[in-house]
Amino acid sequence: MYKKDTEDLEKILEHTHPGKFDIFLDENEEDLLSRDRDFMRYMNARFKEKGLFKQDVLLQADISQGYGYKLLTEEKITRQRDVILRICYAARFTLRETQRALEIYHMDRLYARDSRDALIMTFFNERPGSILDINEILLKNKMLPLKSSGVQE
Repeated sequence: MYKKDTEDLEKILEHTHPGKFDIFLDENEEDLLSRDRDFMRYMNARFKEKGLFKQDVLLQADISQGYGYKLLTEEKITRQRDVILRICYAARFTLRETQRALEIYHMDRLYARDSRDALIMTFFNERPGSILDINEILLKNKMLPLKSSGVQE
């Protein structure tokens, strides 16, 4: 999707004067978020790449289709990071793809120093089962389960 990763852009910005920011924008346009349904485009591209159907992903994520479709098209926005994590896990995203989806959605990435986040990171690496299985493991470790989309803001 992008030619440069975030670290490359950050290195360029270290040497970019605010007065020359327009040059940075011009030279890196294809590597920047456009704010025009980037999440939808990213998710659609990953689903297509993996041969997945939205309906199946939302079913696996235990998210209602109506609400899920609105999230995926950015018609609705959620502040619940767990909802995005459910979708990413159900779509068999790698940890890297999940971190990218969170970034694009303007949510905090999973953070290895946070014990709950660290455990969730292992789920994306090892695939221990369904969302229900993940919640069981989280509860067993005295951590909050992945929130469902039942309570919508």
